[in-house]
Amino acid sequence: MRADRLLALLLLLQNRGRMTAPELASELEVSVRTVYRDIEALNASGVPVLTERGPTGGYRLMDGYRTRLTGLTDGEADALFLVGAPGPARELGLGAVLATAQLKLQAALPGELAERTRRVQDRFHLDARGWFRDADPVPYLAQVAQAVWEQRVLRAHYRRWRGEVHRSLHPLGIVLKGGIWYLVALADGTPRTYRVSRLLAVDLTDDAFERPAGFDLAAFWEETSRRLEDTLHQGTARLRISPRAQRLLPMQFGAAGTRALDSAGPPDREGWVEVEMPVETQSVAVSDLLRLGTEAEVLGPPELRGAVAEAVTVLARRYAGTS
Repeated sequence: MRADRLLALLLLLQNRGRMTAPELASELEVSVRTVYRDIEALNASGVPVLTERGPTGGYRLMDGYRTRLTGLTDGEADALFLVGAPGPARELGLGAVLATAQLKLQAALPGELAERTRRVQDRFHLDARGWFRDADPVPYLAQVAQAVWEQRVLRAHYRRWRGEVHRSLHPLGIVLKGGIWYLVALADGTPRTYRVSRLLAVDLTDDAFERPAGFDLAAFWEETSRRLEDTLHQGTARLRISPRAQRLLPMQFGAAGTRALDSAGPPDREGWVEVEMPVETQSVAVSDLLRLGTEAEVLGPPELRGAVAEAVTVLARRYAGTS
């Protein structure tokens, strides 16, 4: 294990340049004291790791030094071919680049390992799109990706729910979530999220911008997703659901449905159980809960139960007459 960690430390310094001991400890998930010992071990083995002291100091490799240790384990080679989702890469304008890179990597691997990666491609396929809907048209995705990569200002014509706007954006990253592409960009100094399919026009300018120091795309997306979920779930519905609805709940409501089932009360003689599940606004909750049909009864809160009853009454009157 320590040999793997020493190699990881060496590659971090080679790929990222100067790093502090706390930064290395965070990346390697070890203590700062362990980093100190590992640096000493690398120096003892002949790797020229330089120590720069002071508030802006840290560790770095001597200028011009690069390791030639490039061997891959079976699992590492498999993982490299699994991360290359051909669909998203093609939409980003990188389909040919990805294919060429994989061919070069296969050619460089030993025979047995190259054959293993070919088996991985034959047996695993990654499809990031959601079910039962066509993919969003994203005609400007390649330009957006270029702006992200080259840190160039993007002038965008964007369609919001409340109308169309023009924005000058500093693109920070792209996220693919449930088959939908999102752009994370600075607008008026604040990082915001834009659905790429709602871009009506883009102009990739020659103006460069400085990426904010320390911006973490994955951390920003996780926090934004959590806030969105908290905002959407504005109440809790108390339901009585049938055995069939118990099977439908995770499929129709995802993680919220699964958590509701985990906290279900004991079944009655007919197998029905009571659950509590977070819901969005009342109008959205009514529409969502009606998808369970006669397999569920809303017990509360009273306002939601009344709204569902009113919707059912309207439907009953509508279908009572002859067509």
